Amino acid sequence: MIGPLAVATHVLSLAIAVWAFAEFFRGREPGRPLFAGLWAVEALVLVQVVVLAVLAANGHHPAGDDMITLVGYLLTAALLPPAGIVLARMEPTKWGSLLIGAAAIIVPVLILRLGQIWNG
Repeated sequence: MIGPLAVATHVLSLAIAVWAFAEFFRGREPGRPLFAGLWAVEALVLVQVVVLAVLAANGHHPAGDDMITLVGYLLTAALLPPAGIVLARMEPTKWGSLLIGAAAIIVPVLILRLGQIWNG
């Protein structure tokens, strides 16, 4: 795990979540900046996922050798932000903002859990 990258992912993702929930409570649909923010979160998540996948492929294993759980969390973390974006685009109302907020608030939990799995 890259510690500073995980912190940056947490901060950006939680900021996007607060912003998206504020837009939802104001009754506004998600705008381009909100989508761009979630894409930025996805970029940070992908860097972390690729680093962990490369480490795992090179023989470094998570504590407890829990590789199946690690792969599940890697896939979920990588696919959640794009899924939130797709669903929000399908629902261009205030509910789209809620979908982005939900995706953004789950990402820090996934990254935290990845760190726990990797470090033991």
